[in-house]
Amino acid sequence: MTPAQTTVKNLSKNDTSYRDQLITEYLPYVKRIVHRIAVHLPSTIDIDDLMNVGVIGLIQAVDRYDPSRDNKFMTYAVFRIKGAVLSELRSRDFLSRSNRRKIRDLENTCLKLEQTLGREVDDEEIAEELGVDIEKIRHTRQMSSISFISFEELGFSSRDEKEKLLSYLVENDDDALSLTRLKEIKEAVARAIEKLPEKERLVISLYYLDELTMKEAGKVLNITESRVSQIHSQAIMRLRAKLKREKLIGD
Repeated sequence: MTPAQTTVKNLSKNDTSYRDQLITEYLPYVKRIVHRIAVHLPSTIDIDDLMNVGVIGLIQAVDRYDPSRDNKFMTYAVFRIKGAVLSELRSRDFLSRSNRRKIRDLENTCLKLEQTLGREVDDEEIAEELGVDIEKIRHTRQMSSISFISFEELGFSSRDEKEKLLSYLVENDDDALSLTRLKEIKEAVARAIEKLPEKERLVISLYYLDELTMKEAGKVLNITESRVSQIHSQAIMRLRAKLKREKLIGD
């Protein structure tokens, strides 16, 4: 247990040092989360703005966390921070419906070509099929890596539904619907990861399980950071396509 987690358990929320100490100790998590997301963003996005939004998410986590529940504050805080940053990106139209449509078109085209040709396809072939510039394909790949699965794709569209799902994820509430759906997705993702090409499987493992940055993963695999990003995007597309085929997420 970290010092911060001990603090959560022992301090009363009426004690002002409760907020101040937790916010200070967990600020590094805000920076790490924002920079992991920022890897997939264009240079026009102001990272400092996202940091500010992430801090607001952390403050909300501190104010809303219930230490009597059997869950770790860090888990709750990470969800709140990441959720706040992604919501900010959606509000700026970066993850808008039109951009999600572009991601969907890219995924469907890639899947169709691979089924037709019986092999993996590259960005040039996808760009030719869609009749767009290759840079647009690469930009769309970047967007697809920001949020693996959205609440909407899981069938949770209203604010209440999203809060309910978040509560389940971080507090282990006994919700049969959420439990069944997320269990199915977890099992499908695990199966799909096992079927990924070796390098894509390694990148997913290093990035999500070992929590390395793209740059750190590149050093481990002896490839460039940009190549790691490309491999990561390809892997995410394959995983999403698998979940769509199994009707676990929407189109």
